[in-house]
Amino acid sequence: MRSLPLSLTAGLVTLSLTSALAAEEHWPAPVQALVDQGLKIHGEFAAPGGLSGYAASHRGREMAVYLTPDGDHAVVGTLLDAEGNDLSAAPLDEHVRSGQEAEVWQQLEESHWIQDGDPQAERVIYTFTDPNCPYCARFHEQSRSWVEAGEVQLRHIMVGILKSDSPAKAAALLGAEEPAAALQAHQASDSGIAASAQSREIEEQVYANNQLFEGLGLMATPTTYYRNEAGRLEKVEGAPEEARLEAMMGSPRP
Repeated sequence: MRSLPLSLTAGLVTLSLTSALAAEEHWPAPVQALVDQGLKIHGEFAAPGGLSGYAASHRGREMAVYLTPDGDHAVVGTLLDAEGNDLSAAPLDEHVRSGQEAEVWQQLEESHWIQDGDPQAERVIYTFTDPNCPYCARFHEQSRSWVEAGEVQLRHIMVGILKSDSPAKAAALLGAEEPAAALQAHQASDSGIAASAQSREIEEQVYANNQLFEGLGLMATPTTYYRNEAGRLEKVEGAPEEARLEAMMGSPRP
């Protein structure tokens, strides 16, 4: 095998490094300064008045960045037209919210949950459930009509956050021989499932669910996620009222 001359090899390395640096620093300087401070750019969009728009987020908070025509200054904020219409909302929805929603849904899918209902049911709902949460038990009961009719599948992401024995109870449910049946019995019982030692794998699943709960910035159980009729992600905290419940389930009570 013939080797490249040293000078040519060095030239290729230099070119490769230059290309890599260029790829890392492709934002205009004022925008790059914001990126260096932790801002994430999700996409660019056309803006009026000679401005260049950038859809961004920082620690889950979405924001629009506008680069001035001279390329030397950036403004973070909401752009309004002469009638007071928000010109930043649509680009942020397209570039930031939709992508964030898809990411959250994927995280929910990849979490550790108990299947409640027909796995072939068209409507999928994820709910964070603590074994010691009375409102989780209430939501479980509220959902029975749709679940038993085969219209909805609830996926209970088991967490342990409310009491000292919540993690062990959540692990006992996830580690049960028939988790769905164990969850049904637990929710129907006054005393519920007893905390018990489980394998390291199961305990780590509860820990991962707890981390997801905290990472999403959630504060209460149940917190439930579903996709509305437009396919957008919706979040509901607590046991919902009937009208909201029907919206979550996608139909009137069977």
